[in-house]
Amino acid sequence: MGKRVTGIGGIFFKVEDPGKTKDWYQKHLGLNTDAYGATFEWRKANNPNQKGFTQWSPMKDDTQYFKPSEKDFMINYQVDNLVELVQELKEEGVTILDEIDDTEYGKFVHILDPDGHSIELWEPVAEVYDEMVEGKTTT
Repeated sequence: MGKRVTGIGGIFFKVEDPGKTKDWYQKHLGLNTDAYGATFEWRKANNPNQKGFTQWSPMKDDTQYFKPSEKDFMINYQVDNLVELVQELKEEGVTILDEIDDTEYGKFVHILDPDGHSIELWEPVAEVYDEMVEGKTTT
């Protein structure tokens, strides 16, 4: 297998009031937010015609989405071939937290790093994700 991680797909963090946090970032830092946060659009260095995305999402402080991690944040990494990567990670003894979730905008799975952080891996379907995101913060 070639490259494993191809980019940062998202940064998710716990806050008391996600709406208030999104409003603050929109007002003071210019993030265009939607129900999920903000999406930063970028171009891939080795293929400038292909878009990439990084999702920024404040989440309610009692979210169960990061479980079993008790950390206040989770990072999502983009990958090219999630099925193949998960097989290799299993062979390497990495803790896989769930089954691959195949959605219209990509495949997802969660793993656990050695420090107890839940990590989300995402093989995006960029064209579909691009059409569904409202909160784009691009330059």
